[in-house]
Amino acid sequence: MKLYHTPISTNSSRVWVALLEKNLDFELVEIHLDGDHLQPEFVAMNPFHRVPVLVDGDFTVVESLAILDYLEAKYPEPAMLPKDQKDLAVVRMVQLVTVNELGPALYPLSSERMGWGIPEPQAIEKAKEKVDSVLTFFEDLLDDRPFFGSNTLTYADCVAGTIVPLLSWVDVSIDGYPKIQAWCDRLMSRPSFQQTQFTQADLAAFFSRRQNFLAQIEAK
Repeated sequence: MKLYHTPISTNSSRVWVALLEKNLDFELVEIHLDGDHLQPEFVAMNPFHRVPVLVDGDFTVVESLAILDYLEAKYPEPAMLPKDQKDLAVVRMVQLVTVNELGPALYPLSSERMGWGIPEPQAIEKAKEKVDSVLTFFEDLLDDRPFFGSNTLTYADCVAGTIVPLLSWVDVSIDGYPKIQAWCDRLMSRPSFQQTQFTQADLAAFFSRRQNFLAQIEAK
């Protein structure tokens, strides 16, 4: 298998974590978002120009949640989706709330942090309110088990766990959410999460390539 990814992409990281947790053999192929994603070879795999992309033999899967479902169906052990209907619903809720609510809410905060312009103060405040709503929701979903809906790691943890621990990077504190804080600590103690965290060097490389890419576009 090959996973086409970008180090700072949380969409990529959630699949990377799952592959490591399932102890699967795979090759990482880094895609630079300064033109790699527009090359014919990559567009042939994903016409939407986004990572991650998983290639397993002659089968290609795009969209991170679809990739996770594919991995669970083909490689069911260790199981990363609960069998109990309520626990499964918890996992799905966490996945979808992360993708549909938390991710978009973080966009103006990360844009400011990355220097892609300064959003209006009202947009920043609204984004922080949405993040707090998500964190409150997650705090209520965590019970006395170590992970969402399970005693073992699930896809909820892969999806939310590759974003929530990074909130401090955009100056959002999770100090008021003790269950989430303890959950983050558990995740960060796992080799899979340690291995997939992006570094300052990754960020610097991304900024440099992105700036050059935008400059080339403006020059045309």
